[in-house]
Amino acid sequence: MIFKKLSALSTIACMLLSTAAGAGEIWVTNEKDDTVSVIDTDTLEVIQTYETGERPRGITFSKDFSRVYICASDSDAVQVIDPNTGKILHDLPSGEDPEQFVLHPDDTHLYIANEDDAITTVVNTQTRKVVAQIDVGVEPEGMAVSPDGKIAITTSETTNMAHWINTETQELFANTLVDSRPRHAEFAKDGAEMWVSSEIGGTLTIFDTANQSEKAKISFEVQGVHQDRVQPVGFEFTNGDTHAFVALGPSNHIAVVNAETFEVEDYILVGRRVWHMAFNADKSQLFTTNGVSGDVTVIDVASRKALKSIKVGRFPWGAAFRPSP
Repeated sequence: MIFKKLSALSTIACMLLSTAAGAGEIWVTNEKDDTVSVIDTDTLEVIQTYETGERPRGITFSKDFSRVYICASDSDAVQVIDPNTGKILHDLPSGEDPEQFVLHPDDTHLYIANEDDAITTVVNTQTRKVVAQIDVGVEPEGMAVSPDGKIAITTSETTNMAHWINTETQELFANTLVDSRPRHAEFAKDGAEMWVSSEIGGTLTIFDTANQSEKAKISFEVQGVHQDRVQPVGFEFTNGDTHAFVALGPSNHIAVVNAETFEVEDYILVGRRVWHMAFNADKSQLFTTNGVSGDVTVIDVASRKALKSIKVGRFPWGAAFRPSP
C-alpha cells in the first residue's frame, strides 16, 4: 500500500514538473494593429493584449525577463515595456525604421537593423544612448549574435550579404554573399555555425564561423506549392541544435531540417504567410506567427503535427517566450 501511494505521488510530481517545464507565455507582435498579444502556453489562449508603438515587429526579452523590447518600426524607436503590466516604460534611440534586433549576452547592448539607413545601430539599454552606428549593406534586416558575444551579424536584403561585426571594435571584419533577400540569421552548435535564410533565393546558407566559409546550402520543395511561394524567413533550433524549424512564408508551411545532415525531413502545414516563431519553455511546442491569416499555429515538436490555431491581431510578425511570472 505504501509503495502504491509513493508511486502515485511520484506520478503526480512528474506531471507537475512536466507542466512547469512548459509553463509560460508567448508574446506576439501584431504589425497592423500596433499591439502585442500574450498567449498562455498551458491554456493556448490569448490572455492579454497591450498597445505598442506603430508597426511592432522584432521582439525580445531581457535576460531576467523583467523587460520586453519591441521594435516599433514606424515610430522609429525600440520600446521598453514592463511585461507584468504592459506599460511602456520608455523608448530607446534606434535609428530609422528598426525591424529586427538582437540582445548581446551582456544583457546591455542591443544590435538593431535600420532598414532605411543601411546601418546597424548599437544601443546601451542602461544609459539609453547610441554607442555605435555601423555601415552595412542596403536594407539590413536579420540580426544575430554569437553565444560568446564576440560576433554580431547583420543581413542586408538588397546587397544579399551577411555582415560580420567585431563587437569589441564595432567594425566589420567580413562580408559573405548569400542568395537573394536574406531575412534571418542564427548561430548554432555553440557558435560554430552561422545560418542565414534567403527569402527570394529560397535557401538556407550555413557558414563555418571560424573562417566565414560556406559549409552547406539547403533548398526547399513543398509538394503542390509553386516554387516562387517557398520563401524561407524565420527559423529556430530544437534542443541540442539537432533540427531547425524553418518558416517558409507564403507557402504556408514549416520545414523541419536535420541540422547534422542538412536534409529536409518534413513539412508542416500552418497558417497563411508564416513568418517567425518561438518555442515554449521545454521546446515541446512551437508557436508560429501567420501574418495573412492573423493567427498563431501551435505545433507539437515530437509528432511534428499542428495542434491548434490561435487568433491574435492583424499581421502577427515576431514572437518571444517568457516564463510564467
